[in-house]
Amino acid sequence: MLDLNDIMIFARVIEAGSFTAAARLLGMPKTTVSRRIATLERELGVRLLQRTTRSLNLTDAGRLYYEESSQALRTIEGANLRLAEARAEPAGTIRISAPVGFGGHFLQEAIFDFLSAYPKTRVELRLTDDRLNLVENGIDLAFRTGILEDSTLIARKLGSTHRILCASPDYLARCGAPDHPADLVRHDCVVAGQSAHVPWLLEGPHGRETVTVSGRFAANEMQAVMAAAIAGYGIAQLPYGVGEACIKDGRLCRILDGYTTPPGGLYVVYPSSRHLPPLVKTFIELAASRLNAGAGGNDEFLIVSP
Repeated sequence: MLDLNDIMIFARVIEAGSFTAAARLLGMPKTTVSRRIATLERELGVRLLQRTTRSLNLTDAGRLYYEESSQALRTIEGANLRLAEARAEPAGTIRISAPVGFGGHFLQEAIFDFLSAYPKTRVELRLTDDRLNLVENGIDLAFRTGILEDSTLIARKLGSTHRILCASPDYLARCGAPDHPADLVRHDCVVAGQSAHVPWLLEGPHGRETVTVSGRFAANEMQAVMAAAIAGYGIAQLPYGVGEACIKDGRLCRILDGYTTPPGGLYVVYPSSRHLPPLVKTFIELAASRLNAGAGGNDEFLIVSP
């Protein structure tokens, strides 16, 4: 009966280039390596190697057997690794990046659940509305919204998001509320971005409409946009969850109820899917379950930008 260990030793001899090098790699005597190869050849009924004092060459049968068996060995080794990872309790540090508003609304609850379920883990959360390069910044995964461009990252779609229009009670008392998107040109708007003059694309009862807005304050961080709106500096587009929380506590009021921004995707992105660390995979699954991802078969995988 064939012994898988003999097949593994044969593959190591070929990869190392000699019995001596393979014996050193395997931590066994050279005579044992030679004996195990001879046993394998006897079981198979063919000669796999041509041995001389100066060289070691594969026979045609040996070359064919190595090509087939080495692929099978890699499959077995990969299965063993995945099984060991599945049985191991998640441990270590996971570094996460997320937009400011999203992190405060949903992510912290997922993180707390994760830390509670796996006591050997640590989480480092970096909240920023800038799209960081994950590899350069040592980030394991990031949450992103909107339309994603092509690159070498992997993304999993967890759901869809949109923004609503909000303003403070003080601002509305001073300036009134717009009745139609076109009225926004006469209002101060708090802009998420680098410019105070930008087009806003809104979706409502009559389809999509574009209006160019302006204001006295613009910021590339959602927390600052929200703070400016609460302080009465104008009308802002806020992520639905963030805006609803401010509306419930009375800090903001929703305007143009029938209008939102067009829905964009909510994604979790990570550098590579070839060997996703168990720690990262476990957190992604927990986050996906909290958003009820996959309930309608909507999990999607695609290439996106860093």
